[in-house]
Amino acid sequence: MKKVGIAILGLGVVGGGTYRILVGHRDFYAETQGIDLSVESVLEPEAAKLAALEVPESKIALNIAEVVCNPDVNLIVECIGGTTAAKEYVLAALYAGKTVVTSNKELYCKFSHELERAAKRHNAGLYYEASCVGGVPIIRTLLDGVQANKISSMMGIINGTTNYILSKMTEEGVSYREALRSAQELGFAEANPEADVEGFDAAYKLSILASLAFHTKIPFTKVLREGITEVSEEDIERGRALGYTLKLLAIAKQSSHGIEVRVHPAFVKREHPLASVSGNNNAVFLTGDSVGELMLYGKGAGELPTASAVVSDIIYAATHTEHKYSPFKNMAAADKTTVFVSDFRSAYYMRLTVSDKTGVLSKIAAVFGRNHISILEMIQAEKAGSEEATIVIVTHETHEAAVRSAVAKLNASDIASVESVIRVVCG
Repeated sequence: MKKVGIAILGLGVVGGGTYRILVGHRDFYAETQGIDLSVESVLEPEAAKLAALEVPESKIALNIAEVVCNPDVNLIVECIGGTTAAKEYVLAALYAGKTVVTSNKELYCKFSHELERAAKRHNAGLYYEASCVGGVPIIRTLLDGVQANKISSMMGIINGTTNYILSKMTEEGVSYREALRSAQELGFAEANPEADVEGFDAAYKLSILASLAFHTKIPFTKVLREGITEVSEEDIERGRALGYTLKLLAIAKQSSHGIEVRVHPAFVKREHPLASVSGNNNAVFLTGDSVGELMLYGKGAGELPTASAVVSDIIYAATHTEHKYSPFKNMAAADKTTVFVSDFRSAYYMRLTVSDKTGVLSKIAAVFGRNHISILEMIQAEKAGSEEATIVIVTHETHEAAVRSAVAKLNASDIASVESVIRVVCG
């Protein structure tokens, strides 16, 4: 039976879960996969974490050199996070010819070109299923499941923290601050939640996934990114009254015009499959030219779901004689032939405050008309005891630049104040 010696760097949430699975399922993997997965080394500076998992003293490494020089270690799992020490350790492992499995989406997103180059030169594997969408096997699906297809679009909820916050705001009518506090208390959000709530985490993941889906490098810097910190209870409630649910969506599309990649809050119709993805769950909706529409759904984060993806990569690497690398030219920047679309098309929800006077609606319609924006539906609500009114407008699909122009003109006039603009997914 083939024995694979494994080292784990970091026993945080994911690293600790990986250790538990590998130790607890060792006999099961021997029986079902025909391989003996043995944890031979652990690098973790916190004694309490080592003690909690009862890591044998003989398996505890003091530094990365000790790990990579260990002849019993064939594969190294990186779960320390960040991009400084993690990059140094992963490169050291690859230079030593050790296959690496990582859950680090920021590291892989920003430096995959360097890491993959090192892996190829030293005949080592580089696997990263756990970097995107937790336990949902989206990367394996793109590499080994739908490769018969030309993927035209990908849309998904790929950050569990923001999905939990928006679900709580929608279902309970609480404020963003209250929902965030709840997410932090439950461990879904960090003390500093910026990476999640400002869309960085989802943008890193979309960069990785879109590159695989479209077979060309999509750098993180090409992803339009907007977070959820400005989302209000009023907009969620008004959207719900119109039949929409608000989500932080990651959207990637490829057409004859080029590629668009964006992360931002968006309303989806209540009947859309993504509308029912609640709590900290994730889902990715793919469209291929042969398979049609396909949705993958499951836990997007957490100790065991993400560790499950790590172990899946370990087993894949251990049972394949040849390593797989990116199915495109992996460089730091996008290929010069790749065209990116910034003036994409979408429908839009807008909430405006206006003077409750005759002629206001015709003036708004005139601004929209000059920017080629067509109105799908509109609701006006007077504010009790006020000379102002609230108008909610949902447009037909139009260009992003047209909406930005119209909003700028309205805000610069005495016609209306545009309080919020949220994109709407029609399909």
